[in-house]
Amino acid sequence: MIDYDPTRPKWEQIADVLRERIASGELPPRTLISEVQLEAEFGVARGTVRKVTAALRAEGLIVTTPGMGSFVADHG
Repeated sequence: MIDYDPTRPKWEQIADVLRERIASGELPPRTLISEVQLEAEFGVARGTVRKVTAALRAEGLIVTTPGMGSFVADHG
């Protein structure tokens, strides 16, 4: 769990953590991004996790395949 900044939405702070993990290679391309694991790790509701994945998908950092899940995108 992280210490949340009360002045920013939790989903933005979680998205920042995941961006750092992707950039550092801690989450390499094609790694599954599990909503259930994110809920447990960050202590948030599924709706919050969905905002995180939607933001990262919009930025092109993850791709979502229906019926399979969300994965870290290939960086080209």
